[in-house]
Amino acid sequence: MPVGVRPRQLSVRTLLVAMVLTQHDGRPAHLTRVRAVLLGLSEEVKVRLGVVTEWRSGRHELTYRQVEYTASVLSDLLKKPHPDGSPSGLFQEVIDALIEASIPTEMKDASSSYACDWSDLESYSCPPPRRGGPCADMEASWGHRRGKGPGQRDELFFGYYFQLATMVADEGGEAVPDLVRRLLLTSCHLDPPPAFVRVLQDMVAGGVEMNDVLADAGYAHRSATSWALPLRALGASLVQDLHPHDRGTQGTHEGAICYNGALYCPATPPALFRLEPPARQASPSELAVHDELSAELARYKLGRVARDDADGFHRVSCPAVLGKLRCPLREGSLALSYARPEILAPPAHPPRCCSQRTITVPVEVNAKTRQKHDYPSAAHRRSYSRRSAVERANSTVKDPATTDVARGWCRLMGLVPIGLFLVCAFVARNDRILVTFFARQAENKARLTAGLPPRQRRRRRRGIDEILLTAHAPPP
Repeated sequence: MPVGVRPRQLSVRTLLVAMVLTQHDGRPAHLTRVRAVLLGLSEEVKVRLGVVTEWRSGRHELTYRQVEYTASVLSDLLKKPHPDGSPSGLFQEVIDALIEASIPTEMKDASSSYACDWSDLESYSCPPPRRGGPCADMEASWGHRRGKGPGQRDELFFGYYFQLATMVADEGGEAVPDLVRRLLLTSCHLDPPPAFVRVLQDMVAGGVEMNDVLADAGYAHRSATSWALPLRALGASLVQDLHPHDRGTQGTHEGAICYNGALYCPATPPALFRLEPPARQASPSELAVHDELSAELARYKLGRVARDDADGFHRVSCPAVLGKLRCPLREGSLALSYARPEILAPPAHPPRCCSQRTITVPVEVNAKTRQKHDYPSAAHRRSYSRRSAVERANSTVKDPATTDVARGWCRLMGLVPIGLFLVCAFVARNDRILVTFFARQAENKARLTAGLPPRQRRRRRRGIDEILLTAHAPPP
């Protein structure tokens, strides 16, 4: 600005603070609500933030036109010259900085495990005509969302996808709050997992440690070069659900059978390869039988004897050599206890996995399905259950009682304006989660001091049978 020109009354910092306060109060993402929040502050704060200033004509309050102007200037600065549906590098840096600022210092290194998921965000714009043509939101596109609730159907929507990386507790570690650590907003015509890999790479490059990465079948079903291999290059261990098309036997390597991301003895009983994940309504007895079969299958698995080298190669050894079962081809294993399984019909022409002590596994073998725990074992089920944290993060901003990022929540058009309000919504959500987490920790500490056990959370999920019985029950 030339010398002598009066600076703008509303700064970008004040605008972002007001947007966070708007979402903290559960208000819609409207610029009129942003101005209302600023005008509702105390006089001292309004003067300090520049909401009220002294002009030559006297006292002047912030106008809506000034709010709109600052928001448009910020949007023009952060957007790409030629929009392609993905955020610019500068805009993504702003999103990362805002999210990282909402995490206190003592929580930044509390966990190195993250759960990933994507969800839909509908644009306020009407979709373009069927035969094509312009619309108000040129960066939005058609996407698909699944209806997981009772009576809901899959449908198309016009808008964006947003993805989250939410902190979860490490295996065997202490509880941590479900804080959103990274956020990405893209148009629906872009494939979400490959786009989110770049965000995670920048997070690790920024000094954030990443160990376990939990994801559903939507991520695991992507090609290995789009998801699994880049994350393993970052040092991450995958804990993910497998798509039905990726389950079961997927060929062989050096005679060993590729099954659910691991290598198994060629003499493994075929019935064990029909093991599927247990149902959500499985009883304790059914889970016990399932876990027993999983443990039996693990005895036939070839075990690692070396870490991945610089090229991603590693070596595995026969289960009989490792002492997990008895096999006539391995004379030393016949001295093991008869409690272990025994190979009664070894291959007539032993493959390399049976004739050598170890074999080399290249990076392309089970590249997409290989993960930290055997699928679908009890250890995998316990570890994967941590992924519910990212589902809770999605549900809190879609809850009509809080933020409710449905159509009409934000009436601005374009990736940058909607993305700014969305990141402010998650910053406010992180703050609420921290307050609740610390209050619960203090309550549990007080109960332990008084000799009482920590308060247990009530399980709110009810089955269909229970709902029907309650609905048709006679009045008390």
